[in-house]
Amino acid sequence: MSRSKRTELERRLDPELFRALGDATRLELLLRLAAADRPLGVTGVADCCGVHLSGVSRHLAILRRAGIVRAQRRGREMLYELDGAALGQTLRGLADALDACPACCRKEKKK
Repeated sequence: MSRSKRTELERRLDPELFRALGDATRLELLLRLAAADRPLGVTGVADCCGVHLSGVSRHLAILRRAGIVRAQRRGREMLYELDGAALGQTLRGLADALDACPACCRKEKKK
């Protein structure tokens, strides 16, 4: 594999993204945010699962660092929303990098 393609694939294989998506509670939180018609505070997000508010805040921070969730302060409250466009762009970029990887595109030989 050429260095430029490997670098692109390596760049797209972000451990923070996989860490963020690799937890069932965080996926529940993402689904709650995706279903909301407006940004939600921690208590609004926490309605979906039986996790303490401090745990929800930590999960949201991980999602935010991974670029999946946007946060904005409104007064004393932090409001969160899914950044679906960024998540879609990230996943499409990963798919494109995999498509460009010769080792990933080898077809299994028929017996």
